Order: sequence, then structure tokens, then C-alpha cells
Amino acid sequence: MDIPDIELVKNYLLNLQDGICSSLEAIESQALFIEDNWERGSNTGGGRTRVMEKGRVFEQAGVNYSHVRGDSLPVSATQHRPELAGRKFEALGVSLVIHPNNPFVPTSHANVRFFIAEKEGEEPIWWFGGGFDLTPYYGFEEDAVHWHQQAQNACKPFGDDLYAKYKKWCDEYFYLKHRDEQRGIGGLFFDDLNEGGFERCFEIMQSVGDHFLPAYIPIVKQRISVPFTDKQKDFQLYRRGRYVEFNLVYDRGTLFGLQTGGRTESILMSLPPQVSWRYNWSPEPNSPESELYDVFLKPRDWLSDTQ
Repeated sequence: MDIPDIELVKNYLLNLQDGICSSLEAIESQALFIEDNWERGSNTGGGRTRVMEKGRVFEQAGVNYSHVRGDSLPVSATQHRPELAGRKFEALGVSLVIHPNNPFVPTSHANVRFFIAEKEGEEPIWWFGGGFDLTPYYGFEEDAVHWHQQAQNACKPFGDDLYAKYKKWCDEYFYLKHRDEQRGIGGLFFDDLNEGGFERCFEIMQSVGDHFLPAYIPIVKQRISVPFTDKQKDFQLYRRGRYVEFNLVYDRGTLFGLQTGGRTESILMSLPPQVSWRYNWSPEPNSPESELYDVFLKPRDWLSDTQ
């Protein structure tokens, strides 16, 4: 029987949170992360929320660790896997969303997580999930190539087909059906990972988590000082509305947290502090804003198309 080591996963996730927060603080000169430790009560777990606000580089960044338990999994976790219904569960993970000030620096999201569902008299069912994705407002091909190269590097030790599989999954997941629009340029997304045993699956999850900083930090440093106009800032705020729509309508993590009675402040830290909304707006043809829609919000094989 392949018995998962939850303590091993917990230690990795806490160290991952520490490393990401330290790296972001090293770039940011005006703000630090504020730590908020919380408990749900009645032995149902808690977490360690860290949020940075009103920085020079990052308008808002949240890097959260949570470890929660419950008597039954919510609908968001069982609708695709009915065999999990009625099982007690334990879930732990790190989730982050970074909203930069400069519209030339993309918003980014990453998440790595572990679930185990148990029922008396039966073997536990466990799995890993996670990934990372990038949401630019003004696209740069070299940034997209770098991002996907790091995503490929994360998958490479585990088979030549894994990157293509997780990239396609990401493109399909981060899609706003009601807009017929991608959220960004994708990256990696995986769920229900338990094939090959605990050790291999844990290594895949760690590789994805470890490749987030090498994927994101160089892009931040490259774009951080690009001058921008009020018009470009306004476009960033408009596009952030799509981020809000996705997280509140489709995002599994948001739905899972809310359906399990999670801590609302920590769950909704993913939402940007400033957003603007317009009725039936569209960019001018052949503008930098329209290029985002025409070139970057289309699923692409970035590593082949640009080589």
C-alpha cells in the first residue's frame, strides 16, 4: 500500500511559501508581507495567509498556505468524481496571486496542493494538483517563450509528453466560456494526479512549485521599469475584470474554499484591489490593446511557433 507522507508535503509547502515571499520582497522596496495565522476551529485546520499591499512593484500580492479538514468533500470536489462523496478529507496547499502596478508586468497565479479522502474500511484516495499561469495586459513574445520554457523544464524529468498534456489542460481550464476568451497565455495545470505512486507524484508537484519563481521573476525584472501612460493603466484595470469573472465563476479553488466554509478573506485575496468595468467595450483595431486579443489570448505552441 502506497501511504502518503502528509508531513513531508506540509514541510515542502511551508518552505515554498517562505521562498516565494522572500523573493518577492527582494524586488519590492516599498512594502512587506503581513502574516495572518488563522484557525477554523473544532480541529478542522487553518492556515498562514501572507499579503503585501500598496507596494511600488506589486499593488497586491497574496501567498497563502492552508491545511484544512472536513467530514465530507463539497460539490466542487465531487462533481467529477462521485466516488469521493461522503468521505472525510484533508487538503493542504499553497496558492498565490500577484497583481503588479505596472501594466507591462503580467499578473500571475500559481497553486500546488494535496488532497486525501478517507472512508472507514476502505483505502484512502489521494491526489496532487496545481500549476501556474500568466495573465499579461501587454504581450511580449520573449516573455511568453520564457514562461513556457520554464513550464516545459518543470515537466521534462517526468516524460516528454507531460508539458504538452498540462499545457493543453491549462489552456482549457483558464478559459472564460461566457466571453469565448482565454484568461491569459496559460502555462501548466494538472489535477487528480496519483499515477506512479506517491513519491513520483510528489516530485512532479514540487517541480512545478519550484519552477514558478524562475518563470516569473525574470519577466518582472525585465518589465518593471517600462514607462506607462494613464491609458495603459486603464486598460490593465479593465482587463482585471476578466480575472475577477473567472475567479468568481469558474475557479475550483475559490469554489472549494467557499463551499467548505473556508476563510473568506484568504480565499478572496486573489481579487485585484482596483478594477474598472465598461459596457460593451472593444479595443481599437491594430492597437497594442487589440494585439493582446489577436495574438496572445489564443492558445499557441509558444516553444515551436517562435523557434
